[in-house]
Amino acid sequence: MELFLFKDLLIVFSFSIFVLLLGHYLKVPPVVGFLLTGVLAGPHGLQLVNETEDVEILAQVGIILLLFGIGMEFSLKKLLQIKRFFLLGGALQVGLTVFVSFLIATTLGKTWNESLFWGFLLAMSSTAIILRLLEERSETHSPHGRLIISILIFQDVIAIPMILLIPFLSGHHSGMQSLNFASIGLFIKGIMILSLAFLSAQRLIPYLLDIVARTKNKELFLLTVLSLCFGVAWLTSSLGLSISIGAFLAGLILSESEYSQEAISHIFPFQALFISFFFVSVGMLLNVDFVIHHFFTIAFLAAVVFLLKSLEVFITTLILRMPVRTAVLAGVILSQVGEFAFVLAKSGSSHGIITNHYYQLFLAVSLLTLAISPFLTLLSPVFANWIGKLPFPEKMISGMKKEKEEVKLNVENHILIIGFGLAGRNLAKSSKFAEIPYLILEMNPDTVKEYKAKGEPIHFGDGSHFSTLAHLNISQAKTVAIMINDPLAAKQIVKLARQNNPALYIIVRTRFMQEVPLMRKLGADEVIPDEFGTSVEIFSRVLKQYHIPDQEIYEVTEQLRADGYEILRNDWKNPTKLSEIKFNLSHVEIASFRLHAKSALTGKMLSESQLRNHYGMTLLLIRRGSDLITNPSPSIKLMGEDILVVIGNKNSFQQANNLFGDSQSLLPVST
Repeated sequence: MELFLFKDLLIVFSFSIFVLLLGHYLKVPPVVGFLLTGVLAGPHGLQLVNETEDVEILAQVGIILLLFGIGMEFSLKKLLQIKRFFLLGGALQVGLTVFVSFLIATTLGKTWNESLFWGFLLAMSSTAIILRLLEERSETHSPHGRLIISILIFQDVIAIPMILLIPFLSGHHSGMQSLNFASIGLFIKGIMILSLAFLSAQRLIPYLLDIVARTKNKELFLLTVLSLCFGVAWLTSSLGLSISIGAFLAGLILSESEYSQEAISHIFPFQALFISFFFVSVGMLLNVDFVIHHFFTIAFLAAVVFLLKSLEVFITTLILRMPVRTAVLAGVILSQVGEFAFVLAKSGSSHGIITNHYYQLFLAVSLLTLAISPFLTLLSPVFANWIGKLPFPEKMISGMKKEKEEVKLNVENHILIIGFGLAGRNLAKSSKFAEIPYLILEMNPDTVKEYKAKGEPIHFGDGSHFSTLAHLNISQAKTVAIMINDPLAAKQIVKLARQNNPALYIIVRTRFMQEVPLMRKLGADEVIPDEFGTSVEIFSRVLKQYHIPDQEIYEVTEQLRADGYEILRNDWKNPTKLSEIKFNLSHVEIASFRLHAKSALTGKMLSESQLRNHYGMTLLLIRRGSDLITNPSPSIKLMGEDILVVIGNKNSFQQANNLFGDSQSLLPVST
């Protein structure tokens, strides 16, 4: 038996390890690494893998699992939460891209079906790359992050009917002539399969999965889910429909099941593995000689794609009444060609919609946009700041039209909270409790509408613009708390706030330690990095367990903040007395007990109780009704219903439990 498949897999895995490891240090996404692996190992590269059929079979499995996963994660409830961004934003982005691409292609002499197909290809953006970059930068819940994710979901959903339309676009007749009886029959089959899928999702599949889940056999559960995925995909293929459509329908069947999340967790490792083969197979199709001979054309077209897609997303975002800054960020991040475009391109090439020359040209341009996209994303805040300085109208800079009652704000000595995430909401609650006036600035319109309806003094706008800060009376504010996930915007806000109010107390929340010195240089009074804020809190609580005095803990934590957490960043070479703890007092606890009327201690003086000599406990204080007696004297008389707070160890508490007249003590008091 020839082990060609084994050899090819070994080569692909080995090259992938090397390329991905190199990409990790160069901050290149894994998708680009897999594409490069295919280019290097494929027939147009080093020719280590000449027979690509095996890799393409595995790639097909990857596509099936990818669409299966999208189907499972497809939820109408989730879409309703972002319906405005999803429906309007997604439709505008895809529609504009398809329309403009169609016009350009027809102007260049292409047929209507080929022109429409090019629009389909360019409308897709890379979900895999973008989501990873947003997660790494903690921007998934930012205004531009929510918009981008909504558009990506719409692209994934609209890709399904695009795949369905490819057989129609491949016809040689134009207009309605291509819609023959065979096509109508295919449509009827599709309706029948959708009906069957709906009925299965309601009855059959939940019942089957319930039986399998009760066995608590993970292997059986996995086999059942995979059988459902490949079974439906095979069924649709046998009826003349796309395998991809079948995989998506299988995911939809499972999406409303209570076992959908469990299925996703089982499928994800296989999905990640096999989808990598898809990117490798795409890379193998790229002709290196073609790229060399058409390099300048490819570079020019890649630049056009970046500019075109960025501009279309920019316009879409402005139509949604989002600020200019958000529009620039979303436009730059969504400017590449996505992985679904490869699926469409491969299908379009096999159906003869585009020639091999244009297929190679598309692959080269797409790969270049994917490779450059991560670096452009990192620079997107710089672009946003630069473009934001252009003389745009105030309505475009702010995004939403200010309400009439917001024209003039006379509040003074207030806290200005910029960013209304969890930290911002907690600060608002604390300010309200302390009766301190505050204003909120937020760039998520849904959040603004929600909390404005609740009576919060929240306003929509971009704090990196002076007019927005001036509207919120920054010159008369006492404190500004900057809690946004945009370092460059935060720096601009700090700079503007300090320039317009020298007496202002500015506190900034950042992600990383390296941002602290620059924030302070720009004028921030306090910079709290997420990276070490939690560490300090844990540090202080651990010290309390060793009964370190609160004052000493306070001094150390303050020193940590004053030194910019230098002690935690570097080796602690000069330890304080806190690091020289010689006694482990972790066995010591404080507990409280209620003294019942029938207790032997009731009516006795403390000196007569023998708590210390016989039971190893020391009385710290007595709570008698509403009175609190601290440092009780030996002559004090113990009375029924007194709550005695004592210090000792667990053994002492257990031995003396019945002494207080009750077999159950109160819960131990935290030290």
